[in-house]
Amino acid sequence: MGPVIHLIGLPTDQNSSFARGAALAPPAIRTALWSDRGNLSAQSGLEIGTDVMLKDLGDLPLSDVDCAADDALILRAVTQSVEADAIPLLLGGDHAVTYPIVAALAARHGPLNILHFDAHPDLYADFEGNPRSHASPFARIMEGGHAKHIVQVGIRTLNTHCRAQADRYDVEILPMLNFDANMVPILDGPLYISVDLDGIDPSEAPGVAHPEPGGLTVREVLSIIAKQRARIVGADIVELNPARDVNDITAIVAAKLVREIAAQMHQNYDHI
Repeated sequence: MGPVIHLIGLPTDQNSSFARGAALAPPAIRTALWSDRGNLSAQSGLEIGTDVMLKDLGDLPLSDVDCAADDALILRAVTQSVEADAIPLLLGGDHAVTYPIVAALAARHGPLNILHFDAHPDLYADFEGNPRSHASPFARIMEGGHAKHIVQVGIRTLNTHCRAQADRYDVEILPMLNFDANMVPILDGPLYISVDLDGIDPSEAPGVAHPEPGGLTVREVLSIIAKQRARIVGADIVELNPARDVNDITAIVAAKLVREIAAQMHQNYDHI
């Protein structure tokens, strides 16, 4: 018998830069997930609802204006999920939500190993004067001692400041230049997976606020996740902007990731 996985929506984009809209993502992902367009099987053959216990807890009642209050709600929800011996799988929202999620999980499990898919390293000391920007969560995570190691995959916008930040925090970056999926290590647990959908090439995931050409394929992302063997203690899928999506393609990709990550959580449950 595997774990119960709690699906929790985080409808907030108050820390977005350039364009808002990610707060509308959780319902769009759910619509794609439960649609009769497809079924609930993962590539491993495990099926949501039959083999994999996925319980949808709905969206948190976030204010989307008071970051400190919303962080407290996210911390509480993740803590309650862990206390119920469930694994939280969270639907953003912008990438700023990863900070309180990881803080709550690290309080239970100790510092995490993080596998992070993104076009951007999100390591700014602050961005446009906002230290809680969606461009800064991994700086806050490292400052807080919540991660022992971060591996970033898909990066193709590394500027001078973020390069210095990566060196400061010893973040392992695998950029898209000369990228091969075999370069990505198999990480020890406790493992957290964070998927910013703009890490995927915009030809496959156009519905994001910051599209960056030259990205990962969906197949590469799925293959990298599938080879992980450590216990996954939580995950997030963030930065879908439904207003910028095309024929729901990105929402469908996000729903696929929900199925595959949930199945991997189930498969890896008995691992250390």
